[in-house]
Amino acid sequence: MATFTLPSLFILLSLLSVAHSGSIGINYGRIANNLPSPAQVVQLLKTQGVNRIKLYDTDSNVLTALSGSNISVTVALPNEQLSDAAEKQSFTDSWVQSNILTYYPKTLIESIAVGNEVFVDPKNTTKFLVPAMKNVYASLVKYGVAESIKVSSPVALSALGNSYPSSAGSFKPDLVEPVIKPMLSFLKQTGSYLMVNIYPFFAYAANTDTISLDYALFKDNKGVTDPNNGLVYKSLFEAQIDAVYAALKAVGFGDVAMAVSETGWPSKGDENEAGAGADNAAAYNGNLVRRVLTGSGTPLKPNEPLDVFLFALFNENQKPGPTSERNYGLFYPNEQKVYDITLTKDGLGNGPTMNNGSKSTVVTAPEPALEASKVGNTWCVANEKAAREKLQAALDYACGEGGADCRPIQQGATCYDPDTLEAHASYAFNSYYQKNTRGVSTCDFSGAAYVVTQHPKYGSCKFPTGY
Repeated sequence: MATFTLPSLFILLSLLSVAHSGSIGINYGRIANNLPSPAQVVQLLKTQGVNRIKLYDTDSNVLTALSGSNISVTVALPNEQLSDAAEKQSFTDSWVQSNILTYYPKTLIESIAVGNEVFVDPKNTTKFLVPAMKNVYASLVKYGVAESIKVSSPVALSALGNSYPSSAGSFKPDLVEPVIKPMLSFLKQTGSYLMVNIYPFFAYAANTDTISLDYALFKDNKGVTDPNNGLVYKSLFEAQIDAVYAALKAVGFGDVAMAVSETGWPSKGDENEAGAGADNAAAYNGNLVRRVLTGSGTPLKPNEPLDVFLFALFNENQKPGPTSERNYGLFYPNEQKVYDITLTKDGLGNGPTMNNGSKSTVVTAPEPALEASKVGNTWCVANEKAAREKLQAALDYACGEGGADCRPIQQGATCYDPDTLEAHASYAFNSYYQKNTRGVSTCDFSGAAYVVTQHPKYGSCKFPTGY
């Protein structure tokens, strides 16, 4: 039996503690024409305590802004460059020189995502993936940075042919020999990890008759028992991760580590997108952050830390597809939170939290509230203690991109008087709040507003209850 001195025992316990802690990062997508500058984004990340991000390219302005920030970044070689990267190491040599060595190590590039969801790329680039990964790695070795920069590739969960029950997880047979095994062999040989994009939202939206919303959102639920091994799952997210672990084991690579390179929940969606909404997005992401930063691993691998990148930093107004695609952001382009969740372990202990994982912003009614409300009705009003600059910025957002009906507070209209910033902001905030079905944290505006339970009334202006 081994014995430990007190110092060595302390070190061992410290290492075990680190081994069981997960990490939260954010995907910084930029398919939009209204985003803040990269320098502003870096400051936003710092204020939120975010120290890991993932990009979809190697944009010079972004990587320059990240220099000296101590924010670790995953960069990407896009799908359209896979064929060149696969065919010529001279291409990857040049790419690494221009896109990595120009910025590293002042910009903390920790990994390179070679392609993105290549198996579902309509341009059929799968055959180029592993050769491209090998050439990128060879270039990193050539320039002496392969030990500190990992090479991987994000895989969609659709690469699995079976994901239920988790213990029966398996890759699609047509992918196994041509690409899955060679890729996993490369990851194992280089000490890297598999990146997987996991979205319980998609599974829930397609199977609302069989999947509990609480199970998808990490809320209290009876759980799902795997009939093959008896493991009980309390969240769809963990069940999906373990399906990937089972698939890795089935092809002989059960010791390859994994990171969740994308996961998230949209705050808006089309009518046929079941579950999309701000309440559910706050619940999913808020509870996920808590789960990752305060919990252990999954039922199948309880000692493996959960490394997760949320999708995404901003709503991106130029993304194609359904409404949900443009509404995965944690922040609006004006840097206002879409809903209020914390992203750090320290923040989890600050203030009350609800079962959906978001901070409560409900406070007592202000003085202008004169009229008793109907049971269950709530309104949103300006926080009179907020700085005027913050109120004005929030008012501009609500009446602009936020889509609030601000016609009644225009000069000469019914709610123009009293002509004060607080009164006008309150009307605009409430319009936004009601239009968004009084969703959680749609009355926050970074502390410039709060919810009241009595009908506010300024002069003769009555605030609408709903739209």
